[in-house]
Amino acid sequence: MLRLDGKVVLITGLGQTTEEGWGIGAAIAAKLAQQGALIYGGNRSLASAQRTKARIEEAGGVCDVQETNVTDSASVEALVDACMRKHGRIDILVNNVGKSEPGCPATMAEDVWDAQVDLNLKSIYLTCHYVLPIMEKQATGGSVVNVSSIAGLRYIGKPQVAYSATKAAIMQFTKATAVIYADKNVRLNTVVPGLIYTPYTQQLAKRYAPGGDEEEYMRKRDAQVPMGRMGDAWDVANAAVFLASDEARYITGQELVVDGGITSSTGRV
Repeated sequence: MLRLDGKVVLITGLGQTTEEGWGIGAAIAAKLAQQGALIYGGNRSLASAQRTKARIEEAGGVCDVQETNVTDSASVEALVDACMRKHGRIDILVNNVGKSEPGCPATMAEDVWDAQVDLNLKSIYLTCHYVLPIMEKQATGGSVVNVSSIAGLRYIGKPQVAYSATKAAIMQFTKATAVIYADKNVRLNTVVPGLIYTPYTQQLAKRYAPGGDEEEYMRKRDAQVPMGRMGDAWDVANAAVFLASDEARYITGQELVVDGGITSSTGRV
């Protein structure tokens, strides 16, 4: 079940900023490699990507990485071309980049808005722009997994209007494109994480914690979830592996929400 032996994965945002814990992109890449996939990753920080590469290779997996600016067309094209030169195909595309900055429309600076739209949304357009034409020519088609957020479904307790708007847009981008490519044997789906504990969550605590109380910030996040705790990167990775796999071959244009029940709940905001 869920084996991906010999499948070529192009993934963005797989960098790991610390030796402690696992970020979502790093966990997805590692889990896909565990299932037999060959990983080719693009990341803004090459050092962070190499940390993930080392972890995957230590576990016996295959991973190549290169520095990539996912908001720049030439950089994304270079990533795709390098993967094709190495493997000759791309079976799975995973888009995982994203950033949240605080602010509502009245307080957020225009350049901050633009930067989040570029990073969170334009990046997915760019990878799909170069990868979808490859996938549709392959007899086996392909699978695209985009990582969104429940912030694109509901307000989750902090002002982050650009992040929320772009994460909602990712879901509709995926749905519309999935219909366009449905008869080309190319599937597109979205994983929608809820409150997930990762090294990045610790950075968010420094940014959003009232009065700088990071411990209370984490406690509040746990309490928001009906299950009583945040998820972790592996919860998201497992969902991504399923959507990428042949076991999900009749699933396209869908969202798989991984949130411990928070979006089905009322009053816990």
